[in-house]
Amino acid sequence: MKLLFSPNFTRASKRLLKKSPKLSRSLQETLKTLESNIFHPILKTHKLEGKLEGHWACSINYDLRIVFKVVQIENAEAILLLTIGTHDEVY
Repeated sequence: MKLLFSPNFTRASKRLLKKSPKLSRSLQETLKTLESNIFHPILKTHKLEGKLEGHWACSINYDLRIVFKVVQIENAEAILLLTIGTHDEVY
């Protein structure tokens, strides 16, 4: 599936990588895996509930998460990346 980057995701990822440049490779690998297989076991993809109902999350590492939504664009499904951050920041 195609990845779409929201302005919020772009800002949050730049801020994260500025604080922790070492995460760049992990983030790139996670995005590549997400694009090829949204439910790959390494991602631990799961549906969210409550105020984030209808959204999904996947893990980059023990504490970092990407929140996204599956959307229709040009008669195909795409992954809209909404935000990235620690567990406490995104939930």
